[in-house]
This record gives sequence, C-alpha cells and structure tokens, in this order.
Amino acid sequence: MSLIKIFKIVSVLEAISFLLLLGVAMPLKYVWDMPEMVRIVGMAHGLLFVLYVFLAYWMYEKLNWPFKTFAIAVLCSILPFGPFYFDKKYLPST
Repeated sequence: MSLIKIFKIVSVLEAISFLLLLGVAMPLKYVWDMPEMVRIVGMAHGLLFVLYVFLAYWMYEKLNWPFKTFAIAVLCSILPFGPFYFDKKYLPST
C-alpha cells in the first residue's frame, strides 16, 4: 500500500473521529450528562490526530512536499472538515 493511500485512510478516519467528537460525544457530555463517549472518541481522535500529523510530516520528508503544503495539511487537521478538503485539493487521486 502506498504512503499516499495510507495517509488518505488516516485522514478520513481522523476527520470522522473529529466530527463524531464534536457532533455526538460533546452533546452527550454537556446536554445529557453522559461523559463516557468523550473519553472513548476523544482518545481515538487524539491518536488519529497524532498519526495524521506524523504521516503529513513523513510525506513532507519522503515526497519532498513544499513546506506550505505541509503547513496546510497541519492546519486542515484542526478544522472539522479540513482533512476532506486537503484530500481533494492537494492529494493525487489513487
């Protein structure tokens, strides 16, 4: 499996985990006083976020990305739909 394909998979998982954290787990915690989902989804999202940034840096190094592309990848990782945007705009289709 290519590095780009692995990055795309992690990117989608990271984006979905962030959306689940914001759209499901946080309302469960603050509206219905059920904090358990935040611990579970938050841990998964945290691990996927770190893996996403690590893989973005790895691709920056291995594929000779310009620093601007790496910076945009990292910026997109903190926006709810950012990884989807980065995937469509900056990654080649496989």
